[in-house]
Amino acid sequence: MSKRINYRQVAPGAAKAYAGVRDYLAGCGLPADLIDLVYLRVSQINGCAYCIDMHSRDLLKTGVSIDKLVLVPAWREARNLFSAREQAALAWAESVTLIAETGAPDDVYQATAAVFSEKELSDLTVAISLMNAYNRLGISFRLTPQAVQNASGAHPQ
Repeated sequence: MSKRINYRQVAPGAAKAYAGVRDYLAGCGLPADLIDLVYLRVSQINGCAYCIDMHSRDLLKTGVSIDKLVLVPAWREARNLFSAREQAALAWAESVTLIAETGAPDDVYQATAAVFSEKELSDLTVAISLMNAYNRLGISFRLTPQAVQNASGAHPQ
């Protein structure tokens, strides 16, 4: 993997703005583990190793079981491990992340709106959008996942 620029150092104002949105979401009222679950699923879809690593670790710290964690990509087949709100959030996360393909269809929106308030749905969509942006930064600038750093002694970007 080639080393690329550290966008946080080169564009600290932009990094601070993204962090401001992240901080808003941390206090918006949605459960932290739900936000991390959505962050993980979005990152899996986008293939961002840095973010997959980070949010898997965050979920483990909140007490999410390994069984549930490894089945996030196949959550529909493992529905009984996920609450109705988690299922709706994951479906909405997939739809919004793949918006060019899905168009965020009405049935997925309505199912999500049935279990989240308008503010929660807005905040959830902001979280999905933020993670999509972070994934594009992480992949574009080849951020090194903690697991790789641990294995190779590499330093984070």
